[in-house]
This record gives sequence, structure tokens and C-alpha cells, in this order.
Amino acid sequence: MMLTEEQVRHYEEEGYLFMPGQFTTEEVRVLREAADEVYATDRKEVWRESSGIARTAFAAHTYNEAHRRLGAHPRLVGPVEQVLDGPVYMHQYKINAKAAFDGEVWQWHQDFGVWHRDDGMPEPRALNIALFLDDVTAANGPLLFLPRSHRAGVLDATHDLETTSYPLWTLDREMVTRLAERGGCVAPTGPAGSMLMFHSLLVHASPPNISPMPRTIVYLSLCLVENHITRFTRPEWIAHRDFAAIEALPDDCLLELASAQVAAE
Repeated sequence: MMLTEEQVRHYEEEGYLFMPGQFTTEEVRVLREAADEVYATDRKEVWRESSGIARTAFAAHTYNEAHRRLGAHPRLVGPVEQVLDGPVYMHQYKINAKAAFDGEVWQWHQDFGVWHRDDGMPEPRALNIALFLDDVTAANGPLLFLPRSHRAGVLDATHDLETTSYPLWTLDREMVTRLAERGGCVAPTGPAGSMLMFHSLLVHASPPNISPMPRTIVYLSLCLVENHITRFTRPEWIAHRDFAAIEALPDDCLLELASAQVAAE
């Protein structure tokens, strides 16, 4: 999958690109069921809200077959290699849940700020590409972006260890307000199977989900191989140390798995 010139231009100018309907219902089904299986496990990689419900499952591509295939899917890897202009490795893989009624907030932050401070990633030559496994609406805790905030560089942040179960380098309200006054605030929403790509310096957050509708999104944080991390203070399943370039699988790899599962039943 290759992006058009217009799509690349939008990404570079706004800091993000929304692509609805890129994965089929069957492909999403396989991945959503796999995500539920992962959330049900008692693994150190699965972090939970204070309520006990799953918040994030790290590194699922290393222990779940469906997510292993997604981690090397050409519809995700191809656009990132195109924008970053080179081979990429998996810096981080996570399945983020916003459970119905109980999904908590993600504070305002820049991902590269975290990767640079905690992992020693040299430059913001990395980005996120995400796949919606549920419909994402205005009601169930969508991502919030501050368009064009990626142009501001690495911003001052404080290490928040208290707001949620996940420690994060976060931005203060004054900074977020100034950036929003310049570029606004958007919440890309769409059906399950939609893709979202955003710059590692783009300021983003998400509100709590108090709706009765769950919201699950898979994130691949991909980095240029030559820009790999240099500090190893976090667990390997949070900040990966395998810097080998991802070799994309065939485009039908998830449908192949779905067919194999049906045949085995």
C-alpha cells in the first residue's frame, strides 16, 4: 500500500492522516477476538486500570499469532517506510483498550518525548500507525490531536506517575491551550478497520470512556532502523531491542489465518 502525494502532504502539514475502511470486517474480527484473548491472560505485558480491567497489552505480536501477522502487515508497514524513507523496526506494539464505562484518560503528551527521554531514541524519525478494532466515535474516548503541533519540536514535560496506572511524560494545560489556539483540536473517528497514522511529535490525548461502547485500537510504533534506541531502562517488551528491519508479509495474511481457524473448527 502506497500513499498518494496528497496524503503525504496532509500528513506532513497536519501531523496525522486518517484512512477509513482499510481492513475488512473479517480481518478485524480475527484481530478483535485475539485482543480479547490477550486481555484475558495473566501476563506482565497486560497493564490494567485501577478497576482491574485491561488498559494496554504490550508486545502482543510476540505471543499472539494474529497480532504477529498484523505487526508485519504491508498495509501498515508500507506507508511508514514510504514516509520515513527507509526500513523500519518495531519500537513498540500495543493494544489499547478503552473499556465500556471504565476506560481511563490518556494525558496530553508527545510520544517522541517519551521515547527520547526514557529510551534514548536519537531523532523523531519514527511514528505511530494504528488500526481501529472497534468503531471509534465521539462518545467512546477517541484520540484527540492538536494539528500541526508536531512542528513545535520536543516540548517541556513532567513525569506523571499518579494520574493513571501508566507513567507518562505529560504537557501542562498552558502549553496545550497555546497549541490548540494555533491549530485547533480534532478527534478522528470512523468504523472498525480504519487506519490512523501520526507523527511522533504530534501532541495527543484521549478522554475517559464512560459510554457503554468499548474502543480498542492497535498501535505500531515504528522507527527507522538507523535511528534505534540507545538506552535500555524500560523492559524489552515495552521498548524493543530487536532492530532488524520488518519484512512485510503477504497482504492476505490475516484472511489466511481466518480460513485456517474456520477449517480447524
